[in-house]
Amino acid sequence: MKLEVLPVRGIGDVVPGDDLAALIAGAAPWLRDGDVLVVTSKIVSKAEGRLVPAGPDREATREAAIDAETTAVVATRGRTRIVRTRQGLVLASAGVDTSNVGHDVIALLPEDSDASARALRVGLRERLGVDVGVVVSDTMGRPWRVGVADVAIGAAGLRPLRDLRGQTDGHGNDLAMTVVADADQIAAAAELVKGKSGGVPVAVVRGVQSLVDVGGADGPGAAALVRAFEEDMFALGTAEARALGHREAVTLRRSVRAFRTDPVDPAAIARAVSSAVTAPAPHHTTPWRFVHVASDDVRKRLLTGMRDAWAADLRGDGFDEGAIERRLKRGDLLWEAPALVIPVLALDGAHTYPDARRAASERAMFQVAMGAGVQNFLVALAAEGVGSCWVSSTLFAPDLVREELGLPADWHPMGSVAIGYPAEAPRERPPRDASTFLITR
Repeated sequence: MKLEVLPVRGIGDVVPGDDLAALIAGAAPWLRDGDVLVVTSKIVSKAEGRLVPAGPDREATREAAIDAETTAVVATRGRTRIVRTRQGLVLASAGVDTSNVGHDVIALLPEDSDASARALRVGLRERLGVDVGVVVSDTMGRPWRVGVADVAIGAAGLRPLRDLRGQTDGHGNDLAMTVVADADQIAAAAELVKGKSGGVPVAVVRGVQSLVDVGGADGPGAAALVRAFEEDMFALGTAEARALGHREAVTLRRSVRAFRTDPVDPAAIARAVSSAVTAPAPHHTTPWRFVHVASDDVRKRLLTGMRDAWAADLRGDGFDEGAIERRLKRGDLLWEAPALVIPVLALDGAHTYPDARRAASERAMFQVAMGAGVQNFLVALAAEGVGSCWVSSTLFAPDLVREELGLPADWHPMGSVAIGYPAEAPRERPPRDASTFLITR
């Protein structure tokens, strides 16, 4: 069997509303019965108007689009999310993409790639009188393999899977598990002449007529390639992978003191709070509160008041103005970070004791729980790829903080957390020997 992979050139830029079948027919009048046309999903999305205006914050719009296309998160590491889409595909970022589109838009995957493939097959039959198979392709990473490859996310007119189970190989061995993903192999072959930046979004694979149902039905489509959730051994990730991610997050959590200007998605902060409140606490209580100071006005008033209070304390301690200014500069981090969160201890469930010793022990229990919650919060941010730095400042001006943030009198601010994406990679930190800190009796 002779196999050819032919680029289709001259299609040009595709815009919403374009007749994609007409564009392809004009660029490839040489199509034959039994050819397989492989079309990059990006131009299908463009023609079908699956574009989202980027708005002033392109990254935030992209993250929101990923959320909208996601039905389940399979795995995360840093800012990368592997998710299951509404179409059942499992891939990074729900296929939401910013490549090969203008800076003012973000591309989503086609709503129904199998339907798109069927429409292209009909359109080419009407215009050229040929019966071809059609594959809509997209790029995916593969578990356990480095690099990406093109796969079929839509198909029509060809058999996407070749089931060899029940047959025997050349040595007489039973092929008990072998199902070949021919549509994926065709998509990958086509990518060899399309490329990611060559301006060739369509290719023809010729020589696989045995897989094309010329004159027949459209077939099951690429939906047949999507493993059913209940059959997916890795649908929720593995305990080992999750544990590895958590260990990495713990060791990657560093005090970050220089941030990029990119805004931090409030949803990332909310997810970190969800992790924070899994910490242990006394008496089955939930003593954690996290105040996200999102208002610029509130933040300015709070930090200005805290700075003035700190300066007054330093003057009372006898520091000269130069020394005071040097110390106050340490607080600039809270002004410069893209986001600010104030952890707060709520003693709602604390027991009341008449003697000072037990009362102090009760307070200490809650403070330990608060520390655990803050550490969970910082680690969860690190797992999102977000940097942070805990600063003790609000502990020294609790009344001012309560007043500016409108908090109850029995809520106690427990420092501040500056949050943002690190401006630079942290320096290597040598591992610490546990024996230095572990005491055995």
